[in-house]
Parts: sequence; C-alpha cells; structure tokens
Amino acid sequence: MRVTMIGTGYVGLVSGACFADFGHTVTCVDKDEGKIARLQKGEIPIFEPGLGALVRDNVEQGRLSFTTDPSAAIRDADAVFIAVGTPSRRGDGHADLTYVYNAAEEIASLMNGYTVVVTKSTVPVGTGDEVEAIIKKKRPDAEFAVVSNPEFLREGAAISDFKRPDRVVVGADDERAREVMRDLYRPLFLNETPIIFTERRTSELIKYAANGFLAMKITFINEIADLCEAVGANVQEVARGIGLDNRIGKKFLNAGPGYGGSCFPKDTLALMKTARDHKAPIELIETTVRVNTARKQKMAQKIIDALGGNVSGKTIAVLGLTFKPNTDDMRDAPALDIVPALQDEGAKVRAFDPEGMEEAKHMLKDVAFASGPYDCVQDADAVVFITEWDQFRALDLDRMKKALKTPVVIDLRNIYRPTEMAAKGFRYVSVGRP
Repeated sequence: MRVTMIGTGYVGLVSGACFADFGHTVTCVDKDEGKIARLQKGEIPIFEPGLGALVRDNVEQGRLSFTTDPSAAIRDADAVFIAVGTPSRRGDGHADLTYVYNAAEEIASLMNGYTVVVTKSTVPVGTGDEVEAIIKKKRPDAEFAVVSNPEFLREGAAISDFKRPDRVVVGADDERAREVMRDLYRPLFLNETPIIFTERRTSELIKYAANGFLAMKITFINEIADLCEAVGANVQEVARGIGLDNRIGKKFLNAGPGYGGSCFPKDTLALMKTARDHKAPIELIETTVRVNTARKQKMAQKIIDALGGNVSGKTIAVLGLTFKPNTDDMRDAPALDIVPALQDEGAKVRAFDPEGMEEAKHMLKDVAFASGPYDCVQDADAVVFITEWDQFRALDLDRMKKALKTPVVIDLRNIYRPTEMAAKGFRYVSVGRP
C-alpha cells in the first residue's frame, strides 16, 4: 500500500520506517528542511536503537523516502498518517492541536480519491471528529474516512513495540477504512497480534487511559518506596511480591525519581483537562501528577541530606540525564528539576550521559559536561545516578571510589546492592531500601 506519514518526529519516523519494512511504500513528509536533508543523507535526528539501519535498508530498497513537498505524497496515498506533535498547551495543560489541524487542512486540499486519514498523534477525545469536520468543510466532495490509531511505542524499544506489539487499536466507523487498516497491519496477523477495532472516540481515550494508568503505577511504587524507608522494608522485594500477582503485573514497579519523557507528563495533563471539561474529574490522575511533580524536588532534598544537609560549594557528579536509558530524550526528565535544585543550594554540578548531553546543554545551565563516567566523578563530593544506563551497571567501583573526594553514592535507580556498596566502603543511599 501507499502510505504517507506527516511528521518525522519520534512517532512518525519509527512508524514510517516500520511500515516500509512491512513492505509498504512510505513517504515521510516534514516542513523542517534541515531534518529532511539529514534523513535523505541517511542521518537519523534522534537516538533509537536499530532505527538507523532500518531506515537505511528501506531507503535502499526503494520503500522509504523523505520530502518537504506533500503534494504527490498525499495525492497518491491510500492512507495518510498525522504524526505531528501535540505538546501541552500553556495555561491549561490541554494538548495543543494546532499542528494536527494544520495537517488536516493540508491533507484536505491535496488528497485525491478515497483516502484514509489516520491520527497517529496522541489526541484528546473528539479530535477525530474535528479533523473530519475540517476536511469536509474544505472538500465536501472528497471520499475519505478519519481513523484513530494511537501509538504505544516505548522509547528505546520502539521498533520491537511496533513489530511485536501487545495490541493494535483502531478506531473507525467506516468498514472500508477498517479493511485498509487490516491491510496495513497484515504482517502482524502472523504473530496473532490482537487488533482491536473500536469507535473512534473510544480509541482516542484508550491511549490516554493506558498512559494515565502506567503513570499512576509508577507513582504508587514511589510512594511505597517512601514508606519502605520509614519502616525499614525493601521496595524491590515488595515490588516483586506484588508484581507476581497477574492482576498487577511486574512492569512499571521500579522505584525512582519520578516519571518524565514525551508522553506521561503531557498525557496525564491532557487527560485531566478532558475529564474536567466533561465534568468527570479523575482525582487519581490529578493526585498522580501532583505527587510526581513533588517527587523530583524530594529527590533533590534526598541528595542534599546525604551530604549532611549542605551542598554549598560541593561538586556533585550526575550520571544519567535522559528520562530513561536508550534514548536522547530530555523532555520532562527528572534531571531537569533535580540539577537546578542542587544548584540553587550552591552545588556545582558535573554531568555525563551517553546520549543526552547535546540536548541537555540547551536545557541545563552552568553544568560541566564530562567525557565519561570516571571523568565525571573525579574529585566530586558525591555521585548521583539519575538514569540507569547499562554502562553504569558495571562500573569499576574501586576506581570510582579512588576518583571521588568523598565516597558518597546516591543511587536514585537502585542500580547497585547496598551490601556490595558497603563492602566497598561507600556511604550509599538508594530508594526504598534499608
């Protein structure tokens, strides 16, 4: 099939490359000339394991191309995906749908023949109705259907999530559109992937409900971690004990500094706004947002307390800046709250992240960026682990201790075992463990 992807951000680029790998002919469109030029040269603007090879292979095979000109791409397409950004709107937290509606206008003016317009972007309930109304107003003669097809991609594992998903959700009322979507996802039938067909509004809400629940699950285990510290219990063992219950599940039960990234923060805010607008407030989500925001400040205080309550003039080495490993995404990363909070108390911060430092340089001020983990900890008064990159899991602890001015480790991701760190002579502070 002929597929056009409007937007070459994280979702659009990964989805376009994977659809091409399924055998479809995909054109990715973006107004950013610099980004398209880089993609045409084989340069990948984001860090996602395996994406570079996937893009290059499908470009070489003639199934994937990039352009700033949407004309032919939209005119010849069987399906046009809207995969543009929906950032939080200033003031009320609702999703800013400007780019979505602009894309709908553009599609309406260019499409030719029956076209399935698919919202891949995360959008509030009712957005598909508005997209349909925009197209109908501009092109009352057009044959088309608007479909909701939310993405469930984890950064760092996006290709696997697209090709081996837990489920595919399609919101469509038009049977002809459903057949197009079945054809697009036909390769997944071999894996017996559940493909859930729903009404469009239900599909839109599934995405927000899923992210809201996962954000709530993370926040729950973080609160339990605080209780564990107060009573002398071990949050990792608590998490395992409850996670083995199939009704709960073991994923998203790792205590830490709070959730961040491109999805959970903005999607929980948008869900709150939608619920309030419809006079059905979701108090669990509102509490989750409030507790997660406070969590990041609490982690900064945890670091300060580990250094005797005063960090003025002290150098703190921070290992890991991105909101999770295997991505260069700094959006709403806990480090963006923790580092400035330490600086406000007079600390000097030196940091290292395997992939996120270029982004971090635009978002963090007065931070010294190191070339590697051992360079980062040299002569520091303490080291803080904020992101659990694999390369931080097997550091030479003797070398690290020798490099530090004082052997203080604050592990906000519980990478190491307390007994091991104590045996090495570190003053070790972790999350939710004795």
